[in-house]
Amino acid sequence: MLRARRAFTLVEVLIVVIVLGILAAIVVPQFSSASQDATLSAAQTTLQTMRAQLELYKLQHLGSYPTLASFAAQMTAQTDVTGAVGTDYGPYILAVPVNPFTNDATLTTNAAAAGQGWYYNETTGDFRLNDSVAHRAL
Repeated sequence: MLRARRAFTLVEVLIVVIVLGILAAIVVPQFSSASQDATLSAAQTTLQTMRAQLELYKLQHLGSYPTLASFAAQMTAQTDVTGAVGTDYGPYILAVPVNPFTNDATLTTNAAAAGQGWYYNETTGDFRLNDSVAHRAL
């Protein structure tokens, strides 16, 4: 009588493991690249939104941008035409966004202070990432 085979041979198991390893080597780098692309896309979207809201603020406040010292208050609350607390305009944003590369929401006027959240120039309205030279160009 012939005996029924009940298990895989070592060669069959090795072939399956090798095939799975090859598939993993192909798929894993694409996932890591996707997360970097998502972070970059989030940063670009945040910058676009913030720049648009800063321009709207300038339009409604006699051509001036929010001051660095009062940025959060002026952008997240209602203000009058001078930028003081009022009921005429705003709020423009719910909160100062977090830089997705540094996980920091602070603003600075020092572009050399890489690692902080955002670079903001209250005179020109320039708002950009402040984490590395490559991302500052966005």
